[in-house]
Amino acid sequence: MSLIPHPDAIEERLAALPLTTFQPGEVVLLTGSRTDHLFFLKEGKVAVVRDGVEIARVTQSNAVFGELSALLDQPHMADVRALETSQFHVADAEVLAAQDPILLIHVAAILAHRLDSITRTLIKMKTQDAEHSSSKAIEEALEIASGSLYERALRGERRRPVGRRPPH
Repeated sequence: MSLIPHPDAIEERLAALPLTTFQPGEVVLLTGSRTDHLFFLKEGKVAVVRDGVEIARVTQSNAVFGELSALLDQPHMADVRALETSQFHVADAEVLAAQDPILLIHVAAILAHRLDSITRTLIKMKTQDAEHSSSKAIEEALEIASGSLYERALRGERRRPVGRRPPH
């Protein structure tokens, strides 16, 4: 049994949300700002830029933006800019969380796919790097991707540096 909602159910829910349009060059989300909204791409093309580096170009319908800010209760961590005229369904994050489990699961599935992709890439990098020297950055990223840091934080444990053994 899959928890992922049927695409028709997602489309139906998104269609009920208000639409907003951004023209080429316009900022959808700005690093350091807060919107408390989720932006679901209906159509168009956007660039995601973090620390001056373009990390993605997105054209996938129903891709979501602003979810990390909403879920982690922190400012946006990247700029999202329209590369062409782009339309978004816009949802208030709190309202969505309280009233629409289908879209909430859709967001969770997108995040799960991202995490899986990143984990696979990191494992590939670590395997390639194993012949040379172990990379602490890759080890730390794998630890983060595995969720162990998050789980320890929930238990109130402090994070220990990668590669160090806990005190006896």
